[in-house]
Amino acid sequence: MSKNRQRYDVVVVGGGAAGLSGALTLARAGRSVLVIDAGSPRNAPASHAHNYLGREGVPPLELLAAGRAEAAGYGAEVVQGNAVAAEKLPGGGFRVVREDGSAVEARRLLVTTGLVDELPPVPGVAERWGRDVLHCPYCHGWEVRNRPVGILAAGPMAVHQALLWRQWTDDVVLFRHTAADFGDEEYEQLAARSVAVVDGEVAALEVTGDRLTGVRLAGGTVIPREAVVVQPRFTARSGVLETLGLAPTTLEVAGQSIGSYVAADPAGAIEVPGVWVAGNVTNPMEQVIGSAAAGLKAASAINMDLVTEDTRRAVEARRDPVTAFSAATERQVTERVLGDRRHGLQEMR
Repeated sequence: MSKNRQRYDVVVVGGGAAGLSGALTLARAGRSVLVIDAGSPRNAPASHAHNYLGREGVPPLELLAAGRAEAAGYGAEVVQGNAVAAEKLPGGGFRVVREDGSAVEARRLLVTTGLVDELPPVPGVAERWGRDVLHCPYCHGWEVRNRPVGILAAGPMAVHQALLWRQWTDDVVLFRHTAADFGDEEYEQLAARSVAVVDGEVAALEVTGDRLTGVRLAGGTVIPREAVVVQPRFTARSGVLETLGLAPTTLEVAGQSIGSYVAADPAGAIEVPGVWVAGNVTNPMEQVIGSAAAGLKAASAINMDLVTEDTRRAVEARRDPVTAFSAATERQVTERVLGDRRHGLQEMR
């Protein structure tokens, strides 16, 4: 962080596509911005990001590096670390505390912390995640097109996944695993699309030479597959928001919980005034390009909110210039004293 700045217009918690897009937008609007990035993007296991117009197939970490450089080019600061708590300040704004105990203040917060993919506890799934254990066909379907794909049923989305992935290959096997039995209509749909259904619990994934080769059932039978699709549980990284008193909302499909998210309005504003969210923390199904767009939208709303506040203060100053001058002078003196104190500490070191 800048040695001379302890308060920012906006602190962005999370340095993924949504956070960096928001930081870039705000920095280009002349706002002072700090991004606190934990350095653990959700898509890090994937070799490439897809459907990002103009950057198709770019490695995820390369995309983020470019985003950090672009935001920094307009004056945004990016630091690595975990933001663990936030609190409202009596005079307005927020105080954000990092894991190392350091803290900064902000007039507004943009939280883009994403989510955690909680994977089914089947040996081999976590180890192959993002490589040949997949979730989104729009992200990885092209790369495994026309190859044998297995669907590991572990929730209410299994039949939907099987029918969807059938678009990319005609060799789809649905492993019922721990899911409840399907209905007659679902079986008819699967049969009509030539999707085979295999009963029995899956024991593990078979890997040969760092390549997925099959799915092993509890009885020992191995069915050859070159890719396996799973349904993770999407758990919002909402810890910082919870310290502000906001609880995440349960994400349900067919009456079953498949994760959590932070509810927000279309621009990303949440129930806590002065705080916005963007990306997977509020929309678990969003892809990278959509998260970037959401960051832009939230940043625009934040900037307009700050413009409104700045205008209100300007009107008050125009109506009462003496009070405004006194307040401005007091702020200048305080900042000068703090600056001198920090300078003195640096000299002592």
